[in-house]
Amino acid sequence: MIKVGSALKIVDESNPIPKYLQISSWLRELIQTGRYKAGEKLPSEMDLSKMCGVNRNTLRQAISELAAIGLLRKEKGTGTFVTAPSPAELRHKLERIESTTELMRDSGIAQQTKILSKRVERASEYIAKALFLGANKKVIVVRRVRAGDGTPYIYEESYLPYDLFKEILNMDLTGSMYKIISEQFNIVLARCKQTLSAVNLDAKIAKILDLPVNTAGIFMESLTFDENSIPVEVLYSYHRGDKYKFEIEVGRYHTKAGELNITT
Repeated sequence: MIKVGSALKIVDESNPIPKYLQISSWLRELIQTGRYKAGEKLPSEMDLSKMCGVNRNTLRQAISELAAIGLLRKEKGTGTFVTAPSPAELRHKLERIESTTELMRDSGIAQQTKILSKRVERASEYIAKALFLGANKKVIVVRRVRAGDGTPYIYEESYLPYDLFKEILNMDLTGSMYKIISEQFNIVLARCKQTLSAVNLDAKIAKILDLPVNTAGIFMESLTFDENSIPVEVLYSYHRGDKYKFEIEVGRYHTKAGELNITT
């Protein structure tokens, strides 16, 4: 049983993430795991503030964050109630090239894609080098938001060589980009190099994903190659850290020959 008078280890004072965001993440997890279901009432603000070891203003700010996205409802004189379950969690296994469309479908989530822009741009030096563009530095840039059951999960920026993919500007890009590349352009996607980084979402990305500024997120840079080891796409994707996880399975550990010295 939780003693109301004692603070739990919910807020990490050394964590640069604001206290109210740490608390809102904790409350969201309680809802996601079914501890509090739709229609149920949360403990009082006074009790929650004592549990978290913060003042009531900080606690109210945390509740307001979840109320703003529709997870909680405040009733004056009555309390705070859960209005909806938290969005489902996506788990991306880094074993093969897999599209977000397939990932959401396999997770039973209704996928929606919003195209923010698709246009021709001049590539940065980094993108041009990664795609081996040479003198022609034109790329097609497709910016999309990938949502599931109405909740934005990922913001994507896809960079494609213009000469190879110029017809893509006239296509429906609300589905799997990998499927379009494979079926419409007859390109075999053979391998993908992916780099993951932990980030705090800036104002632009946070607004797109309907999250508070500085919310924890995951940035992934993907460089995809065809069967001839020619790079065909650079993808920048920002994933919401509360509902997106990556899984990696590795093989057994082997000691290198000559590395282990045993004295008898």
